[in-house]
Amino acid sequence: MNINSIYLKERLEQYYLLMRMDRPIGTYLLLWPTFWALWIAAEGIPPISILIIFSLGVFIMRSAGCVINDYADREIDHRIERTRHRPITSGKVSPNEALRVFFAGILCAFILVLFLNTYTILLSFVALLLASAYPFMKRYTYYPQIILGMAFSWAIPMGFAAQLNHIPDIAWLLYIVTILWIVAYDTMYAMADREEDLKIGVKSTAIIFAGNDKFILAILQLLFLAGMILIAYFLKAGVYFYLGILAASFFSIYQQYLIRNREKKACFEAFLNNNWLGMVIFIGIFLDFQI
Repeated sequence: MNINSIYLKERLEQYYLLMRMDRPIGTYLLLWPTFWALWIAAEGIPPISILIIFSLGVFIMRSAGCVINDYADREIDHRIERTRHRPITSGKVSPNEALRVFFAGILCAFILVLFLNTYTILLSFVALLLASAYPFMKRYTYYPQIILGMAFSWAIPMGFAAQLNHIPDIAWLLYIVTILWIVAYDTMYAMADREEDLKIGVKSTAIIFAGNDKFILAILQLLFLAGMILIAYFLKAGVYFYLGILAASFFSIYQQYLIRNREKKACFEAFLNNNWLGMVIFIGIFLDFQI
């Protein structure tokens, strides 16, 4: 293996870590609500071309989001145990190099969107704005999780627009409900970093909720589940959709159990558990339209 090959291999390894491809949980959490929207909009399996475009778009945008997040946090990540070895803050990837990776990802995502209708292309600019703004919000507001929720959920109106060329009311209801879910699970994530965030001055819902965090999370989870039931009702859904929501409620209860003592590891585990919650709701939606 020559020197150029070794260098290329090393750069690709660093980009792999920079885009968090070794930790796909963020991709899963972004994918489930995207699939909810695509299946509901299509009333079944969406066109294969749209399914491929949105699946690849989720992967690319999540990767680009991780890059711009680490770029924004490059001066503080080294002060947090969990993030101090990330490529930018550890000096293995330069800030300018990271920006090039970010813009390459955005370009790839935009090329994908060009295969969709004009309305969806216009909506993609909002997606870019939200994805780019979120990493910087923790410096200005205690509610960056809301911006994350708006960004992660934006594939919902885009999914409806791509198939229907308009966004029905049910899409906006699903969008709002999904934001509630995302604020809840990202607050669990933030609870794991709360002590260190307080030391370095980073803001989050975990900090502003303080001792009321578990109660507020329970309210958010209940509102999310109630919202999903309302969506199922408006869609005149069958039993499988409701069974998916029921299964999700058990995962919500389990997450409350995990965060009961606010232990770092348990809070992070509760965050990860939301992958299963999103999946069971999708299974319910999928079966409801297929059976």
